[in-house]
Amino acid sequence: MEFKTADICDEFADRIQVCDPVFRSFGAETRFAGAIATVKCFEDNSRVREAVQMPGETRVLVVDAGGSLRCAVLGDRLAEQALHNRWSGIVVFGCIRDAVDIAGMKIGVRALATHPLKSIKRGEGQHGSTLRFAGVTFTPGAYLYCDDDGIVVSGDRLM
Repeated sequence: MEFKTADICDEFADRIQVCDPVFRSFGAETRFAGAIATVKCFEDNSRVREAVQMPGETRVLVVDAGGSLRCAVLGDRLAEQALHNRWSGIVVFGCIRDAVDIAGMKIGVRALATHPLKSIKRGEGQHGSTLRFAGVTFTPGAYLYCDDDGIVVSGDRLM
């Protein structure tokens, strides 16, 4: 899929939301897009694991980890599972780990930072919630576009 978020902003300014520029790029794919699926969790990646094990169907997994910088909710094994199950990308409002390994994977990954400590596993969190962070509301089924210029969200597919 060819698109530029700058062009999307120019053409569809009244139909999009633009994320605050707080995310770093980690995956080998810097451009990705897809319908949004969501997980809300805090320092527990149990629901992230469940999500990446499901067929991604070129969707984008958006994870609200509460902005925690105390542990990672995504590592190389879960990123590999997401790639295998055809997720287009993952956006994490929190940390990832295994950044060098993820950098070699053909999947888009955006997160606030890296942290070597893995999360705990208590089975807590939610799938399918509407999330709000980085100045944007992420609704399941809405569409996310990401490239080197940033992340934009639309209620429907634009391109």
